[in-house]
Amino acid sequence: GERILEVGPGAGVNALPVASAPLPDGVLAAVDVQREMLGALMGRAARRRLGNILPTQGDAGRLPYADRVFAAAYLVGVLGEVPDPHRALRELRRVLQPGGRLVIVELVIDPDFVSQRSLKLMAERAGFVVVRTQGPALAYMAVLAHREAAA
Repeated sequence: GERILEVGPGAGVNALPVASAPLPDGVLAAVDVQREMLGALMGRAARRRLGNILPTQGDAGRLPYADRVFAAAYLVGVLGEVPDPHRALRELRRVLQPGGRLVIVELVIDPDFVSQRSLKLMAERAGFVVVRTQGPALAYMAVLAHREAAA
């Protein structure tokens, strides 16, 4: 029954495998600024008979969700594309439940790459702590948690 959020799913490269995972009664909310990307995502989801993706057009800086509704959230190569990443991180903190996790994946080949050092500073400013990172500095995954929950 967990609710998971992906910000910037595009056509679903990551959303489709997540929605295909065993999530009994779970839901993947997908928010993207581009309606066309959400249409492509939902077309691909329909072909795979996935009914647990809830698409919403919206901005990461003003997430259209209530407080504390998601058990987890993730962004893959998206944070650097957001016009105000600090605001987006604060919004993600707002919509995550206490104890929820935020996963951010970055690859240096992305022109909007966010370094681990920059992410750590932004995360701390938004009330997160980096719990762990995996992978080299040029292609990493970082897991963030509410500062209070990590203490």
